[in-house]
Amino acid sequence: MSRVLVTGGGGFLGSHLVERLEREGHDVVVPRSRDVDLTRYEDTARLFEESSPEVVFHLAAEVGGIGANRANPGRYWYANLMMGAHVLELSRVHDVRKVVLTGTVCAYPKFTPVPFNEDDLWNGYPEETNAPYGVAKKAILVGAQAYRDQYGTDAIYLLPANLYGPRDNFHPTNAHVIPDLIRKMSDASGEVVLWGDGSPTREFLYVDDCAEGLLLAAERYDGAEPVNLGTGVETSIRELAETIAELTGFEGELVWDTTMPNGQPRRQLDATRARELFGFTAKTALRDGLERTIAWYRESSRVHV
Repeated sequence: MSRVLVTGGGGFLGSHLVERLEREGHDVVVPRSRDVDLTRYEDTARLFEESSPEVVFHLAAEVGGIGANRANPGRYWYANLMMGAHVLELSRVHDVRKVVLTGTVCAYPKFTPVPFNEDDLWNGYPEETNAPYGVAKKAILVGAQAYRDQYGTDAIYLLPANLYGPRDNFHPTNAHVIPDLIRKMSDASGEVVLWGDGSPTREFLYVDDCAEGLLLAAERYDGAEPVNLGTGVETSIRELAETIAELTGFEGELVWDTTMPNGQPRRQLDATRARELFGFTAKTALRDGLERTIAWYRESSRVHV
């Protein structure tokens, strides 16, 4: 049994990871944002002093879709940079045995060759709409490698693909693409307006698969190099929208607003390193994961009516 601190443990990915850790018998500490502000060093120091963790999963982030990134570039840069720096520094101070840091595919250059290989991470600037967030998260990789070199901190850095699944954020203004489409098509009867032209591609990783990848990496990986967590499957936004329309029974019209940004043109991860280094392979097909997510959203909506 280990004493495990999971920042962001009350969030989407974190809640699934915490369930797995507790089932395996670990003593899990989940700080709440109302009690601990990780952007404040004093709060983070108090958290580590009180929890004395042996293992830390740093999942806490301030993040949203394209619209939220455009509205909050300064906040997203500052909050994510500070949270990561404080968690890393306090892990050093308290001699934490293992630190698992999560990055973002938004850190990759805008025109990264597909599939995204970890070695291409520094070969250009991220897509503009989410660059402040992506750059802040990438800076934490630099910190993890620096702390490993200077202090021997065993901090690993993982880059999950776009996540989705039950308990995702379905908020009307800051949801990511899959929950946003599910909400709109489940609730609307006429037309649904979508940003861009539908041509960009993304890779989607089911949340339970991601939690599995985090656990495998924590147990089996001790390297300095970043590692992608993904499926290796590329899906266009247009294809995704049409699939969700089919699965939700949406019979209205899909309208593409080409005056709005597309975001990064293509995203697909090279998942080779995770498979070779710690045996991770995603198990959930996109269609299966979407069906489970839609079922959860509908049940949740009924409960809250």
